[in-house]
Amino acid sequence: MILSDTHTVTRGQMAAYAAPALAMAVIGIPIYVYVPKFYSDVVGLDVALVGAILFGVRIFDAVTDPLLGVLSDGVQSTYGRRRPFVLIGSLLLSIALFLLLNPPELSARGDLLWFATTLTAVFLFWTVVVVPYESLGPEIVSDYQERTTLFAWRDGALILGTLVAAVSPFVIRSLSTVPAGPEQEKAVFFHMSVLYAPAIVLAALWCVRAIGERSPGAGQRRSRARFTFDLDGLRKNRPFCILLAAYTVAAIGSNLPATLILYYVEYVLESQAADLFLLLYFSVGIACLPLWVKLAAKIGKKAAWMFSMVVNTGAFAGVFFLGAGDAPIYGVLVAVSGMGFGATLALPSAIQADTIDYDELLSGQRREGRYVGIWSISKKLAAAVGVGVALFVLGRAGYVPNAEQSEAVKNTLRVFYALVPVLCNLAAMGIVYAYPIGREAHAAIREAVRLRRAGSAVRDPLQPNRILQPAASEG
Repeated sequence: MILSDTHTVTRGQMAAYAAPALAMAVIGIPIYVYVPKFYSDVVGLDVALVGAILFGVRIFDAVTDPLLGVLSDGVQSTYGRRRPFVLIGSLLLSIALFLLLNPPELSARGDLLWFATTLTAVFLFWTVVVVPYESLGPEIVSDYQERTTLFAWRDGALILGTLVAAVSPFVIRSLSTVPAGPEQEKAVFFHMSVLYAPAIVLAALWCVRAIGERSPGAGQRRSRARFTFDLDGLRKNRPFCILLAAYTVAAIGSNLPATLILYYVEYVLESQAADLFLLLYFSVGIACLPLWVKLAAKIGKKAAWMFSMVVNTGAFAGVFFLGAGDAPIYGVLVAVSGMGFGATLALPSAIQADTIDYDELLSGQRREGRYVGIWSISKKLAAAVGVGVALFVLGRAGYVPNAEQSEAVKNTLRVFYALVPVLCNLAAMGIVYAYPIGREAHAAIREAVRLRRAGSAVRDPLQPNRILQPAASEG
């Protein structure tokens, strides 16, 4: 299926596009939240080593993400640029995930090697799927507000998948006949792998069958599969640079609670209800997401995103002051904070798609893969900082698995779980305030793209003193 610039996506196609996000989310929570604690407390790896490996693998992703983006921009096949990667990558990812969640009985060194190898494979094949998959989004629709709806579907599915992943260990444990302890945890991870691995493949198959790709139009140059990124072009795209900086800072803050919630709830609040708190947070997030889509239609994406960060951050600030026995208060703060959660996922993605349109105006090419590759680096490096730094500091503070923790450990958890994320969101709001593309500016950019394709010189709507010559055709 070939898409036109005026193509309108049906609800069925939006659901098909959202399906891989749901499937990928159900493995995201185990990897970011459960796997570190599983390998430290059950397998027996040192928590600082677990953090170091997670950090190192994320640095590895800094190379693979932009390469996959460039490659998917330039590859030509009967099935399009993106879809072959999504389907083949999903098969490899499902295998790697099964191996990661089911480590065999090995020596201490063997356990470490198994964790490092299978985790690297998971992240590599995750990249093979996610970068081309997310690159499809800006191609599917070009309308300013319809993009918000599309990414709300995708990120709503991501939240729903996260919700499933958050509650599934609790459900599996409640149905398990294995006594509580390490063997039960191994059984939980086995059942999660059996459920999640096939889901990834089936969701990818539905997506690639239902979603078409856009072919280059008249006056639009094809992107070539060169393993380089136009850094000068990236610097010229000031809206993207502002957005990327704000998103990266915010993502560092949001990844810290995801990594540390199990530790914080158990050792600071002295509660065993972490799964229920996750369920509450994500349930509120997905329930409120349609309201943020409507608000973005009224006040614009940037303003809605900033407001969602105010809601998310304002409530979470109180978590820093909690201690043992404060689980009910924590539940209230989690629910209020969750109200802004969905918007902090969907709105930046919708905004990013608009910056890719601006790149098309400047370059004459559709280069979604390159931009999604850079965006993906931001997400993964933010996660690397969240996991690597937090777990490393936790280990240095004296964390001992399955034992009463010192005040130094508890204070470390409070700082990295609550205080640092709040400061990151405040900084992100200050950065994104300078972002210049609203509804009217985007409409001017799309019109300038159309005129430039048609052979006319145009003024840059964001920098009126810049004259852009007609786009040259290639191939």
